[in-house]
Formats: sequence, C-alpha cells, structure tokens
Amino acid sequence: MSTATATAARHAEAPARRRAFDWAPARTYIQAVIILIWCLAPFYWMIVTAFRDVGFTFDPTPFFTHVTFDNFITVFDESRGNHFARNLLNSLVVAGVTTIISLIVGVFAAYALARLKFSGKSLVLGFILGASMFPGVALITPLFQLFTNIGWFGSYQALIIPSISFSLPLTVYTLTSFFREMPWELEESARIDGCTQGQAFRKVILPLAAPATFTTAILTFIGAWNEFLIASQLSVDATKTVTVAIASFAGAQPHQEPYTAVMAAGTVVTIPLVILVLIFQRKIVAGLTAGAVK
Repeated sequence: MSTATATAARHAEAPARRRAFDWAPARTYIQAVIILIWCLAPFYWMIVTAFRDVGFTFDPTPFFTHVTFDNFITVFDESRGNHFARNLLNSLVVAGVTTIISLIVGVFAAYALARLKFSGKSLVLGFILGASMFPGVALITPLFQLFTNIGWFGSYQALIIPSISFSLPLTVYTLTSFFREMPWELEESARIDGCTQGQAFRKVILPLAAPATFTTAILTFIGAWNEFLIASQLSVDATKTVTVAIASFAGAQPHQEPYTAVMAAGTVVTIPLVILVLIFQRKIVAGLTAGAVK
C-alpha cells in the first residue's frame, strides 16, 4: 500500500474514532453526583423532618409532606423550658471570642515559628501539635475541678478557655505552613525601604496572609460552634450552647421524644454555617490552596 493510500485510510477512520463516546467525563460526573448525594442526604432528611407534622415523623416519603412550621415555633417557645434564642447567643459569644483570641495568638505564634530563628523551634511546634491530639474526654474532670475551685464553673470563661486550647493548634499549624511558603524577599524589600520588622509584618505580611487567616477563622469558628463535650459538662442553663440545648430539648408534648423539634433546631443551627461558607467559599478555597503553587 502506498503512503497516499495509507494516509487516506487513516483519514477515513478518524471520524469513526471521533464518534466513539468518551465515558471518562461521564464517570467523573456520576461519581461526583453519588458523593454529593451521600454527603447531603442526612442534611436533606433533617430539613424534611423539621418541616413535617409530629404525627408523621417517621413517614418514609423522602419529600416535603404534611408541612408545618409548628416545630420552629416549639424550638423558640420558652414556656416549654426551651431558651433557644439565648443558647444561640451563647454559642455566638463562645465561638466568636474563641476565634478572635485564637487568631490573635495564632498569627504571632505562626509568624515566629515560620520566620524567626531561635533554638527549639521544631520542639515547640511538636508540642503544639501534640496538644491537639490529646483526648478531650480526659480533660473534663480536671477542668471541672479547676473551674469549680476558682468559681468559674458555668461561666463563659469555662467554655472559651478549653475551646481555645483545642482550636489554637489548628490555627498555629495552618498559618505556620502559609508563612513558610511566603517569599522572604517581600519582607526584606520592606525592611530596605525603611520599615521595622513590626511594620513589615503589619503592612506587608498580614495583608498577604489574609486568605489563609480568613480560612483559619472560618474553620475555628465552625469547630467552636459545634463543640459539645466540654460544653455539656461545664455549662449551666444560663450559658448552654446550642449543641447542649438540642441534646436536652423539650418538645411540644410531654413524655414524647421531640424528633421534629430537634430537627428544626438542627436546621436553625446549620443554615447560618452553610450560608457563611457559601458566601465566603472563594476566600476559603484561596486560603486552603495558598502556598500550593508558587
């Protein structure tokens, strides 16, 4: 066969090859849909149950049927012993203060571990990471005795301080990794232009670290908002957070487990976090991938 004939034959076969369906993109979309359904199914069922009448709590229909808003009214009905608005405020105070303090301390600690030279730096970082692996359940009894002896039991301090101890290692580790990837030349240029080390940190480093700082703040806030173990043992009625309040929820009828009311409370607690993540998702992704590609 001549070269011209072989070339013509290849060109004739090319359209047939192009007509063949490529399954690779389809498999990717199918896998993504399966993972999405698997992750969102519990949240969807929670919302469906939250809007369902109490008499149809265990209706297997996976759609919005027998819709009512009575469950949300029950959640905020203080006559039944529920003080959910107060619990939301308590969680906001604890999570907000925890996030602010963790960021203030974490930014300076991470900068020192990443940019400054001093002996024992690796050991300090190792201790910080080791603290995050310590089981929280082992700290309940010592913390209970400590805060009872100093008169802090049931106060905001008793909830915020342990929460900071758990969130600070994550804050320091995340920001340390980011500061290490930041080019030294930026700080050196600021120093050459007459800035002190503090001014270079404030005017150059901090603005560039905004994506990572923002991402760390969101993760810290979510972790403090969802904390249950410590709050369940160190809080009283006046300082109960939403996670503790939901566990001891009172429904519309006595001697009946308030499944629909609990789902409504869970929806109220979850939706603000979802909205927060959706609004700032670009900044979160930018912070998580910061330093991955130079």
